[in-house]
Amino acid sequence: MLESLGIAPDVEAVYRAVIAAPATTVALLGESLGITASEVEAALATLGEVGLVLAADDGSIHGAPPAVALGALITEQHQGLRLAEQALATLAEQHRSAIAGQGISDLIEVVTGPDGIRHRFQQVQHAAAEQLRMFVTAPFIVVRPGENAAETAAVDRGVRVRVVIEQAVLAEPGATAEAILSIERGLEVRVVDRLPMKLVLADDDLALVPLEVAPGGEPGAVLLQRSGLLSALDALFEAVWQRGYPLALPGLADDGGPDPEGEDLSPVDRQVLALLLAGLTDQAAANQLGISLRSLQRRLRHLQDLAGVDSRMQLGWYAARHDWA
Repeated sequence: MLESLGIAPDVEAVYRAVIAAPATTVALLGESLGITASEVEAALATLGEVGLVLAADDGSIHGAPPAVALGALITEQHQGLRLAEQALATLAEQHRSAIAGQGISDLIEVVTGPDGIRHRFQQVQHAAAEQLRMFVTAPFIVVRPGENAAETAAVDRGVRVRVVIEQAVLAEPGATAEAILSIERGLEVRVVDRLPMKLVLADDDLALVPLEVAPGGEPGAVLLQRSGLLSALDALFEAVWQRGYPLALPGLADDGGPDPEGEDLSPVDRQVLALLLAGLTDQAAANQLGISLRSLQRRLRHLQDLAGVDSRMQLGWYAARHDWA
C-alpha cells in the first residue's frame, strides 16, 4: 500500500510489525515476520532514512506515529508532483516553441517492431489528460483485446475515452465480452461498417497511426505531434464518431431470464438486438453469444411478436423507439 511513497512491500511489513509492537527488537521482528536479522536491519535502515522508525539507546525499536510520519511523506510527494507539473508545463512550452514553423517531416516519428509500437501505444494513452480517442480495426497485430491496461488507467484518472470499432472486430472471438467490460469501465463505444485505419489520439497533442503490414512483414506505426495533419485526423475521428452506432451491451444474465424492469426481454435478447443493429450477421452474433443460429433466430421471432411487427426493419425501428437496445 505504501509503494507509491517509495516503500517496498517487505519494508512496509517491518514497519507494520514495529507499529503493532512498540519497543520491539530486531530479534523479535525477525521471529514474528519469519525473516533474518540482516533483512530486518536493512528494512529498519530504510525506514529510519524516511523518519518512520527510531532506535532507542537500549536497542529497542520504536515506530513514528503514522499520521505524522506518513503525512509528512505524502505532503513531500505532493510538493514533488507540483514541481513536476510546473516543469512539464515549461518543457511543453519550450517544445512547442522549438517546433513552431518546422516542416511536417520534423513532427513525425516512425516506430517499427511490436515492442516499439506497444511502448509508444502505452505512452500516448498515458499522455492523455482530457480525452482519448481510438479507431479499432481487425486484425489485432500488436495489442490483443484485454491487454490494454493503459485504457483502464485513463478512465480511472478521469479521461474521457471514446472508441469507434468496425463491425469485423465484433466478429472476433470474445469481442462481445470485451466490449461489455469496456462499456462497464466507462468507455463510450460506437460501431461503423469499416474504418480507414487504426488510430489513437491523445487530446489534441499526439496521434499514433499503425501502418498496414504485408503478410510476414514487420509492423510499423507513425507518431504525430501537434500539426495540421494531426488536426485532420482529429476532424476525421469526429466525423466518423457522429455517424457511428452507439453500442450498449448489457451483461449476460446467468439464466437468460426476463429483464428485471418488467419487459419480457432478457439480457441475451438485448445483446442479440445490439449486435444485429451494429451490423453483425446472424451467425456472427450467435457465435459471440455462444448460442446456436437456430436459437438466435427463434429469439428474433419472439421479439417480433412482442413488438407486434412483421419484419426485422420494423423490429429495429421499434427497438430504437422503446430503448430495447
